[in-house]
Amino acid sequence: MITVIFYILAAITLGTAVMTVLSKNPVHSAVYMIICFFSLAGHFLLINSQFLAIVHIIVYAGAVMVLLLFTLMLMNLNDHHEERKKIASRIAAILAACLTAFVLLAVLLKASPVIETYKSTGVDYQSVAVFGQVLLGEYLIPFEFASILLIAAMIGSVLVSKREKKA
Repeated sequence: MITVIFYILAAITLGTAVMTVLSKNPVHSAVYMIICFFSLAGHFLLINSQFLAIVHIIVYAGAVMVLLLFTLMLMNLNDHHEERKKIASRIAAILAACLTAFVLLAVLLKASPVIETYKSTGVDYQSVAVFGQVLLGEYLIPFEFASILLIAAMIGSVLVSKREKKA
């Protein structure tokens, strides 16, 4: 059953990733990317990593995609604004993509696993409860400093973006 779910999620991930790149409309491309992010979160759930799945949905599918969509809407991309690429730049892009694919294939063929056997200790380090205990116990002070830094950055960005009224 898990194998079937994995293959379904893998097909959705690969299909939406390809559609993200091949889509002509930037908004459709962003929607395909959101679906791809959700299917990747499903992969995290399959390996029993609930925290990574939730953070992946919140950070990537939520915040990053909202930022990307706002940027796309503000840029107002149309076909008549973009000039046609020269043939030399297209050839260079195809050559770079082929070289990257060759390097990735060579790395995949030469790679060997570092861990040959898996030793189970019986402790579930991927659960949200264990992560919460470590984050709010051992790392409480750095966690609070990070929250204060983020609040200060947010207040600073609001003050910088605030326009003054002309009298």
